[in-house]
Amino acid sequence: MIDPRGRDRAVYVISVAAELAGIHPQTLRIYDRRGLVQPARTGGGSRRYSEADIDRLRRVHELTREGMNLDGVERVLALEAEIVRLTQQVRTLTQELESRRADIVLYRRP
Repeated sequence: MIDPRGRDRAVYVISVAAELAGIHPQTLRIYDRRGLVQPARTGGGSRRYSEADIDRLRRVHELTREGMNLDGVERVLALEAEIVRLTQQVRTLTQELESRRADIVLYRRP
């Protein structure tokens, strides 16, 4: 669930988001067009960025500064998201296994 007061709350206009991320607003627009960041939109269509968006922009900027092109950045971000998803899945399955462990009865032949 998204906390409306937390990191996912879209409050920053493009100029502020760009400044916080350390990039030019036009670069931010390029990232938006490429789908590397997906800001919320106001009723009038203006972009609004969250803290989570700013973190993602910083990550994209970091990867591009290291020489990665935007196709590579997309792949890295997808792989990082998959790692997060799989880590959560392992955590959930581990918890489920631990909760069922008490239900397991060992049977030994006499």
